[in-house]
Amino acid sequence: MRKTLLKLSGLAALILAAGCQTTGTQPDPNEPAPAANPAYQSEMSKFNAQFPNAKATKYEDESLAFNNANKLDEKGNCHDKSKWPVVIILVLDAEGKVTSSTTDVQGAKAACFVKAYEGVQFPKPPFAPYRKPIRLR
Repeated sequence: MRKTLLKLSGLAALILAAGCQTTGTQPDPNEPAPAANPAYQSEMSKFNAQFPNAKATKYEDESLAFNNANKLDEKGNCHDKSKWPVVIILVLDAEGKVTSSTTDVQGAKAACFVKAYEGVQFPKPPFAPYRKPIRLR
C-alpha cells in the first residue's frame, strides 16, 4: 500500500511539473508591427456612440470583471503569438452572446482572439447590439 502511494505521489509530482512548463513559443523581439484592420475604426466609432450612458458605463465594469474572472483571453494561448497588443471589439446581442468581433490589427494573434471569444456568453448588456472593446496584451 505504501509503495503504491509513493508511486502515485511521484507520478502526480511529474504531472504538476510538466503542467507548469510553458508550451507556447515566445514571439520574435524583432517582429514587425501587424497590419491595421480597416474595419476597426467604424466599429470603434459605433462603440463611442454608445456614450455617455450611465447603464453602458456600469456595464463596462461588469463585463470587464466577467472577462477577467473567466480568463477568456487565456483560451488558445493567443498572447504568445505576437509581442504586439490587440484590441478586439466584441458585438453582443440582447442576451450578451458574442455575435461578431473586429480587431484593430490583422494577423495570427488577432485571429486567435477572434476565435477565443467566438460565441462567448457575457452578462446581458443594457441594450443591443452592444459593442465591447477589450485591450489584450
